[in-house]
Amino acid sequence: MQIAMIGQKGVPSAYGGIETHVTELATRLVREGFAVVAYGRNWYSAKAANDRYNGVRLILLPSLHTKHLDAISHTLLATLHACFIVRPDIYHFHGVGPSLLSWIPKILAPKARVIATLHCLDRQHSKWNVVARLMLKLGEKACLTFADDCIVVSRTLQKYTAAEYGLPSTYIPNGITPRRTTADILLLNPFNLQSYHYVAMVSRLVPHKGAHTLIDAWQKARVLNPAVMRDLKLAIVGDSAFTDSYVKSLKVQAINDPSIIFTGYQQGETLEAIFTGARFTINPSTSEGLPIAVLEAMSYGKAVIASDIPAHLEIVADYGVPFATGNVDDLAQKIVDLASDPMQAASLGHLARTFVEQDYNWDDLALQTVALYSKPQLAAAAILATE
Repeated sequence: MQIAMIGQKGVPSAYGGIETHVTELATRLVREGFAVVAYGRNWYSAKAANDRYNGVRLILLPSLHTKHLDAISHTLLATLHACFIVRPDIYHFHGVGPSLLSWIPKILAPKARVIATLHCLDRQHSKWNVVARLMLKLGEKACLTFADDCIVVSRTLQKYTAAEYGLPSTYIPNGITPRRTTADILLLNPFNLQSYHYVAMVSRLVPHKGAHTLIDAWQKARVLNPAVMRDLKLAIVGDSAFTDSYVKSLKVQAINDPSIIFTGYQQGETLEAIFTGARFTINPSTSEGLPIAVLEAMSYGKAVIASDIPAHLEIVADYGVPFATGNVDDLAQKIVDLASDPMQAASLGHLARTFVEQDYNWDDLALQTVALYSKPQLAAAAILATE
């Protein structure tokens, strides 16, 4: 069986939750014996067209590299290429924007199955204008109506789709790979960071991720308890996603605070070192599907302070430290409290690691996806068995 992954920026992931999701899922599907093609955008991928990554065939195509047209233009080319050239058994669309075009294989490849994964409610993100939000709203419905099956990555999204559209979806969450690593001090040196003497936020720097809220709270925390906070730094790991003006405003906001470090996007061993060396992590987002950055921090045995949005509470209510979304004072106090009690941070981190290794392991989640892919074949086999 051949599967085409469509909608992601590329594989392997350089940054981005959807890209991480597709990379982790696709490589495991190859191990299960599937032939997997992953489409990527020329500007994102360091690989060449028709390269392979852990057995996944990579096809790079151009896009109109602007905020509003990048995803949809690439998805159109990828979908047509898949229909006329690759001809997979399964078209798997990732994200509500790309899913707008999930009707195309229903016409051009009617014997194939179409799967769509709803990763988050993109229209809630402040970077989009009114027209874009309308299209993304239509993309949500497309996930549920054009696709043969719609996957949602959180219980929160599953409840939303049932309430908003009255249509069923299949819950298969984002996941983690169990890790046992130690920080490489040499990889932290370029950022002037020392193990366990910094707190990390790992995220794209877009407004709904809340880095501005974190900077305000961090500076307030340093005033609330200078003794505890004196030797701690804040590492903000990520960069612009068509949000250069926002990133510039963050750096202006932190310009007189040497305790705040902007590392830019990081991946591979450097990102591993940053996660491993952090005392704890923070995710102040106002909107999420099920954030891989939070799951990954927990997989490294890190306590997480996270805003109390429903998607976060699925994973941090009992295994992390929630704070009132957007509330600078509450976040500042939670930072001081956790920084003041290293034993609590270590204990929460241990519980978090055990929790995600048990319930959010990519190996298990890939098998759940295989079962979903195989539904028509199982149904056909059952009909033949009764004849």
